[in-house]
Amino acid sequence: MIPKNFTEDYVAFVNSVTSEESRLKFPFRASLDRMEDQFGTPPQRLITAALGLSAEAGEFGDLVKKCLFQGKELNKENRELMIKELGDVMWYLSQGCMALGVTIDEVLWANIDKLEKRYPNGFEVVRSENRSKVDV
Repeated sequence: MIPKNFTEDYVAFVNSVTSEESRLKFPFRASLDRMEDQFGTPPQRLITAALGLSAEAGEFGDLVKKCLFQGKELNKENRELMIKELGDVMWYLSQGCMALGVTIDEVLWANIDKLEKRYPNGFEVVRSENRSKVDV
């Protein structure tokens, strides 16, 4: 049985382990300014990219999930929807690139470099499961 005040206690706990930047307007604004000052990164564009990538990747994933697990047909129409969602992902990826001052090509080359270091002999399960702390 859940104690009577469990949800209130949980909410209080969540609040206690949440940063000031996440809870309070002025620390949040200072964080936005710090981000821009440190790297010249426009936080509004970075936030647009982060939220948009999450949403659009979720929409793509939802279509795949429905085809795999809920009987939705992978027909021409749904394939085209998936392609459109991937286009939306690319739009937000471009926003992120603009925010960070890099090109999509630079992102792709950085990914190739990371994966070549992780899998120097091609994919290996052991290398996938046992990565160093700096290998994201």
